[in-house]
Amino acid sequence: MSEPTLTLASTALDRTPADSAAGALPDRALYEQVAEALRARILSHRLAPGSWIDEKALAVEYGISRTPLREALKVLAAEGLVTMKLRRGAYVTEVSARDLTEVFHLLALLESDAAAAAASRLTPEQLAELETLHEQLERNLGDRDRFFAANERFHLRLLELADNRWRVQMVADLRKVMKLNRHHSLFKQGRLEASLNEHRQLMAALRAGDAEQAQQLMRRHLANGEEAAAMR
Repeated sequence: MSEPTLTLASTALDRTPADSAAGALPDRALYEQVAEALRARILSHRLAPGSWIDEKALAVEYGISRTPLREALKVLAAEGLVTMKLRRGAYVTEVSARDLTEVFHLLALLESDAAAAAASRLTPEQLAELETLHEQLERNLGDRDRFFAANERFHLRLLELADNRWRVQMVADLRKVMKLNRHHSLFKQGRLEASLNEHRQLMAALRAGDAEQAQQLMRRHLANGEEAAAMR
């Protein structure tokens, strides 16, 4: 995952009180850009779980003041990617075995429900879209990174087609936390092949419009993912 580059015409240090009074949009855009750059570092493990986030060094690196940086850290803390510790600063969240169990439990509930909803309402055009995403999984079985990206696109698109924006947001945040785990489920030997076979079965249920079967298969798929990702 490449890190977004911050190319800013001005920073919070350049802004005058009159500028701030005119509207908050520029500052908001700035901290969102910073959050995006830090999120990319965290999810690629260039900022490792448990590591301290050096606010002073990052502010110098990005050429910004500490204010938008701290706002960005609040955003990441709300997503579960950063943990704020009193008088110690910000740290990249470490995922415990309990965290992993709880995240997968919620993913199984939300995504299996979405699979059932989607199976009962997919249009031919939407099903064709999922077929295309599934074909990307088939083509990229030999490339773990590409398979991982295609897998995430499939899951998130299925959620979108189930048409519940709150569920989409909840799953997106949970999946960010899941990426912090050093033992990602797809890293386990043989898991890519097993995951692909589970996707094939899920696609068959979606083609058949079998909501109950789609729900059961998605729940089993995530249970198998949890087992593969379990900390040892």
